[in-house]
Formats: sequence, C-alpha cells, structure tokens
Amino acid sequence: MQDQVWWVTGASSGIGAALARALSARGARLILSGRNVAALEAVAKDCGPGTMILPFEATDYAALPLMAEEAWNWCGRIDGLVNNAGISQRSLAIETDFSVYQKIVDVDLLAPIALTQQLLPRMVAAGGGKIVAISSVAGIAGVPLRSAYCAAKHGLIGYHDSIRAENEHLGLRVLVVAPGSIATNVSRNALNADGSVRGESDKAIDNGLSPDFAAAEIIAAVDAGTRELVVAEGAEAAIPGLRRSDPDALFDRMSAMVQAGYAAQMKAGREG
Repeated sequence: MQDQVWWVTGASSGIGAALARALSARGARLILSGRNVAALEAVAKDCGPGTMILPFEATDYAALPLMAEEAWNWCGRIDGLVNNAGISQRSLAIETDFSVYQKIVDVDLLAPIALTQQLLPRMVAAGGGKIVAISSVAGIAGVPLRSAYCAAKHGLIGYHDSIRAENEHLGLRVLVVAPGSIATNVSRNALNADGSVRGESDKAIDNGLSPDFAAAEIIAAVDAGTRELVVAEGAEAAIPGLRRSDPDALFDRMSAMVQAGYAAQMKAGREG
C-alpha cells in the first residue's frame, strides 16, 4: 500500500481511526473525514505526514461533489475508499419514531452510496481500486433493538455486492466487512426511540474485540482479495453462517432473546 491514496470516512474514532493508523503504517497516504475536527487532527497526528483532513457532514449531499473533487485532486487519484461512518440504535421498533429510521438510513446507507457514486466513475476510469464497506453482523441477520440499523446495514451489503458484480472485471475490488461487537463508542452514540443519543455503552461492546484487531483483519483481507469478512467471536461469529444454513434456528434464537427480557435488561444496563 506504499503511496496508495485511501479515503477513510468516520475516521475520528473506532474502526475508522484504527484503519487509518494501520493504512498509514503500510505507507498509504490518507484522507480522513468525519465531523469532529479535533479528533481527526489527533488521528492525523498519529498517522504522520501524507495525511489530509477533509471534514464534512456525510448527509450534506449538495456538498459531496466538491468534497469528492477536492479529495481526488489532492493526489490526482484515490486508490481505496473506506465507507465506515455510521450510527446505531437501541430501541424496539414498536416504540421508535419514524425520524430515527430516516436519520439512520440517511447516515448509514444513503451517505456511503452518495459518496461512492461520486468516486466510482473516476476509480473505474483510472483502472480500478478498492472499496471497503463496514457493515455489521446486524447487516446479515436482523437482531433486536436495531431494526433501523439492520435495515441500513443490510442495504449497505446489497449495494456493495452489486457494485462488485458490475465492476470487478474492470479492476475494482470490493470488501464488505461485518463486525460483531468491537470496543468502540457505537452503543454510546446509538439513538433511542425518540432520536436522543443513548449516552451509555453495552457490556458486549465494552468487552468486544479491539478496533486495532479489527483493522488488522481488514487489512489482511484487502491484501488477500477477500470479498466478505466477518470480524466477530463466539455466538456473534456464528450468526452469519446460521442465517444462511438454518435461518429458522436463528429466528427462534432472536425471538427467545426478546421473550427472555433482553430489551428490559439492556435498558437497565445489565446486558450487551
């Protein structure tokens, strides 16, 4: 990856920040995007020279053409794009305001589609490149308290699978990543039923895999030309396979979790 140009969204923390550091260690030049400028500057400092900070609001679609132009013109190309920015949810669908669905689908699905659509023609015309989409285990199987998040992350997989099918023969490689519980702020920043920020984490997230481990797995998958990668352990690691091999068993498991009080336990801070 020496001197390759990679654009990482959601680069201010978590998997995005860890990927930025890992790519930098491999010699890549970086464009770091997000909303928190101070946090982006801290990540850029870790990455050293050859890093550009390009803060923007992911859903400001009118500004995206100029952002993409500025990013492309920085080095005259973009070799890799990481669609990582996103927000999660912790609420039962029956209690959730429709505005929560609009916001999460906007940020987690439409924003990465909009950015990719800006870069796709240029990357293909330049001979290809790599796109890494950070979905979720919840993008493969619907799980409780995350109906909006699951909808968006399922869509993210479908979109990127189509992009791969259409453009792989033109030199574009697409890796879809489905992380399980990673020790990030994803739960703390998740939306409640009314759209307010949850403000507290889950035990499963706090005890999850490290972002640096996830980044190392993703970099190795990029090197290997892998098309889909699950980064999870334990029961979470089994979910994607079970969804495909025995969906009824998975559906029963998810239903039983709710009937056993999963939602109430999470609200009380006792479950992950």
